[in-house]
Amino acid sequence: MRIGVDLGGTNVRVGLVRDGRLERLEAEPCKSDRPEGEVVDHIAALIGRVMTGEVSSIGIGVPSVVDAARGIVYNVVGIPSWREVHLKELLERRFGIPVHVDNDCNCFALGVCRFGEAGGARDAVCVALGTGVGAGVVVDGALYRGRNTGAGEIGSIPYLDRDYEYYCSSRFFVGRGTTGREAAERAAAGDPGALALWSEFGGHVGRLVELILYAYDPETIVFGGSISQAFDFYSRAMRERLEAFPYRKSVERLRICRTQTPHVGLLGASALD
Repeated sequence: MRIGVDLGGTNVRVGLVRDGRLERLEAEPCKSDRPEGEVVDHIAALIGRVMTGEVSSIGIGVPSVVDAARGIVYNVVGIPSWREVHLKELLERRFGIPVHVDNDCNCFALGVCRFGEAGGARDAVCVALGTGVGAGVVVDGALYRGRNTGAGEIGSIPYLDRDYEYYCSSRFFVGRGTTGREAAERAAAGDPGALALWSEFGGHVGRLVELILYAYDPETIVFGGSISQAFDFYSRAMRERLEAFPYRKSVERLRICRTQTPHVGLLGASALD
């Protein structure tokens, strides 16, 4: 058995996992405005609630640059006090079992490839679309992290007058006076303006897919995150954009979908080793 932790600036989710199945879940709002040690104590308390004598390791996904080898996290998004936290050392001292730490998008990718929609894929890019844009990259069946677990930070690449994160996340909708949730609700009701907005958004996501094809040439792209729940509203425009991609066989052989695996990032964190 293993424990997976999905840490965000909004919530902390901790799960007890057996053979890729979530057996118990604890979730609470993250104490993101508190001092470093208090946040660590909160995470440890949640881990303690699901801990059993059968647990062999703990894996944690964190929205930050990570020194995965040493388990150090830097400048965690949404938790200002976490500038440099030796998370692996702190939690191994408390629980006496191996602790593995990685970027949250890498955990998402690992979860999708081990337990979700990219199962069996040798090369995959798993893209989280939410308040930001990030990705986990799997090459030849293994996570490709880069030196600082930042190999999938494609949202920061310049695009048009800003970057891909602006045009392919919830910021796109906020910049147009609405939210992703509101736009999806209006689109579901058949509102023409909302449907047009999602079509414009899908065009930008199509450009993001083109970037992924040029950079990684995967067999599978899986979308996750809150915005991906509206996949049906933007996928057509995304695919129409791909019709202009110069390498037709790359598009024809590419599988694109969204994840529907619950707590897939937590499951991926539990599989870290």
